[in-house]
Amino acid sequence: MKISYNWLKQFLNIDWDAKQTAELLTDLGLEVEGIAAYETVKGGLKGIVVGHVLSCIQHPNADRLRLTSVDIGLENPVQIVCGAPNVAQGQKVPVATIGATLYTNDGESWVIKKGKIRGEESFGMICAEDELGLGDSHDGIMVLDNSLQPGMPCSQIFELENDEVFEIGLTPNRADAMSHYGVARDLKAGLQQKEIKKELITPSTSHFNITDRSLKMGVTVENNELAPRYCGVTLRNLIVQPSPNWLKDRLKSIGLTPINNVVDATNYVLHELGQPLHAFDADRIFGKKIIVKTLPSGTKFMTLDGVERELHEEDLMICDAEKPMCIAGVFGGINTGVTEGTTSIFLESAYFDSVSIRKTAKRHGLNSDASFRFERGIDIENVEYCLKRAALLITEIAGGDITSDIIDFYPNKKEDYPVFLTFDKINKLIGQEISRDTIKSILTSLEIQVKNVTETGLGLVIPSYRVDVQREVDVIEEILRVYGYNNISFSEKLNASIAPISKYEDYKLQDVIGDLLASRGFYEIMTNSLTSPEYIDFVDDLNPEQSITMLNPLSMDLSAMRQSMLPNGLETISYNVNRKNQNLRFFEFGKTYQQIDEKRIENKHLSLLVTGNRNYTGWASPSKKADFFFLKSMIVNILTRLGISDINENPNEGTLFSEGLSFIADKKNIVEFGVINKPLAKRFDIKQEVLYADFNWDNIIALVPQKDIVFKSIPKYPEVKRDFALLLDNSIRFKEIHAIALQTERKFLKSVSLFDVYTGDKLPEGKKSYAVSFTLQDDSNTLTDKQIDGIMTKLQRKYEKEFGAELR
Repeated sequence: MKISYNWLKQFLNIDWDAKQTAELLTDLGLEVEGIAAYETVKGGLKGIVVGHVLSCIQHPNADRLRLTSVDIGLENPVQIVCGAPNVAQGQKVPVATIGATLYTNDGESWVIKKGKIRGEESFGMICAEDELGLGDSHDGIMVLDNSLQPGMPCSQIFELENDEVFEIGLTPNRADAMSHYGVARDLKAGLQQKEIKKELITPSTSHFNITDRSLKMGVTVENNELAPRYCGVTLRNLIVQPSPNWLKDRLKSIGLTPINNVVDATNYVLHELGQPLHAFDADRIFGKKIIVKTLPSGTKFMTLDGVERELHEEDLMICDAEKPMCIAGVFGGINTGVTEGTTSIFLESAYFDSVSIRKTAKRHGLNSDASFRFERGIDIENVEYCLKRAALLITEIAGGDITSDIIDFYPNKKEDYPVFLTFDKINKLIGQEISRDTIKSILTSLEIQVKNVTETGLGLVIPSYRVDVQREVDVIEEILRVYGYNNISFSEKLNASIAPISKYEDYKLQDVIGDLLASRGFYEIMTNSLTSPEYIDFVDDLNPEQSITMLNPLSMDLSAMRQSMLPNGLETISYNVNRKNQNLRFFEFGKTYQQIDEKRIENKHLSLLVTGNRNYTGWASPSKKADFFFLKSMIVNILTRLGISDINENPNEGTLFSEGLSFIADKKNIVEFGVINKPLAKRFDIKQEVLYADFNWDNIIALVPQKDIVFKSIPKYPEVKRDFALLLDNSIRFKEIHAIALQTERKFLKSVSLFDVYTGDKLPEGKKSYAVSFTLQDDSNTLTDKQIDGIMTKLQRKYEKEFGAELR
């Protein structure tokens, strides 16, 4: 937000330099992010002086040029070649001397230099008003008052103003400071805390008088919840024309483009006092009626920018007896705006519901100075005063008469908000005792009324313009920012208590698994919990009825809470693949959100995404694609690291995977994984195979065994390995082989591994060959051949009995 320092001084008589004032504003919570210089005329007319044309003759080598001799206050006159048709002897003119810089309307600059024009020397330039930035005319040179002295700087003749403009980073809660008056009000409180007392100068409306009642306008507000207060007045016999220079300069200094005197007056009051206003051409108001209402969804309306918009049924509109004229508090219509032909207006000042305005502005993608203020909340008690201020300003600069009583629709007066402030709470939150007199002084400077005082605290009434101060802590914050955060002392001693935290806490386990995955080449990603509702249709396993949608989304692409981690993960894969980063391993910890019956449920997840090659491709290492079994090995590593071992496998029957598995532990689904089906990947513009695993982290946490690590000494006696080549039915899985082995020999069998699988035409139909290795070890003695042979015979018989296995 831009605040002009000269404008600010109209409310507060302060002689501080801008930097010192900026420091105080920042201390008060209105952070000044920068200070920019503003000049009414760029360059400030430096090097431009009054010249007296002593002679003017025809240029000997050009028909359209003149040779002039000009007195610019130096010892001798200078010769200047001039092409203006109106230059003549005896005139007083503005002269750009050698070294002066002139600026074009586009901001480009050029320096005046000594030169030769058609063979004649020229020592300056006699200027037109557009060349000086004083107007738009280029019909000829400017002719100044004949009483001016040659050599006099032109900056002393014209009403030029140099200003400094604060760029304030306003926080959303500070609706009260969205105007020059609001900033001045805060600055006054800050100065008072420094024992500098200044009076706040308020624009007077005491001379507001109704000339006649010749233009009456009927006003009907159909929805007083969306428009709690609506004021208006009519003015006639206006002359719409460019604004006076002082008004133009004020608006330009804060980055606004002047339009005409009526519109500029409403913008001026908006930035002066923080109240948005709107002027309608009264002659275009059909039926001389103003109706504040909503319209049916789909109604067409063209705004001032020439865009036809489709209204929503909740958009509040300002209408006449026939048509909509304005989107209330957001944007005006193209048909009822003020133009050069306007002679009478209906001037509106209102208080609209902030939530309604915010939703309407977001729906239509509009962001105006008016909606910016209505969204954050304005002062409902200031509505009529600002209307009078604007009406008087318009009559001052556009002429005309006030031709109706003020219409003020305010059926339910808003009461000031009471708060009881306890002294103990102040000291507790601030951490330092502030004297009670200081507290009362600060509250008074902030226009917070102290209604009663007790031993324990203060009974307060909050002014209507402080819509963000509703609680005791809000008042304490106000006290603290005016008292000064820099005035709070800090203890040199730091006290802290360290709570015992279990190593099985959620975040600790996340760190453990995160480190494990990072060591395996995975990168952690963090995606938005908000996503597009279209993704629910992409993934068949998601239920649209369980979707949670935002009431006021930033955009339609971020309007639903995610039901699955997958779509956002595929977005990330697609983004990287499209930028030639095709070998990817990602993991993410996050939550999913579902509406089941009347309950909203959050579930924690860990997701893995793998695509491309599993290893770096080089001359010594050929590429190898990451496949289903690579992903499965990573999942087993994670579960092993967490100590979860008793797992059952089930085929995944959903439509998410072209091939997939689910791991079940303690009757709980702990992870689903597999190869994403190609149609789904294609919808995200991914053409390569993508592997995905989704851990139910809540179930994982519940299953992690909370036990201490037990260390064992290194065995003293050697281990022995023996192998079987088993001929088995194709339906037999290694998991069953592994389980039978451990059940058969519990004492000496340490591990079972599969090191080869063979299927081919040399085997009987429906058969396969497993090469299985068994590791045996006795912790107290060396195993004998007899013991080893006995164990292997027992295993062989068990396999023959259970699976009909044969040794090859």
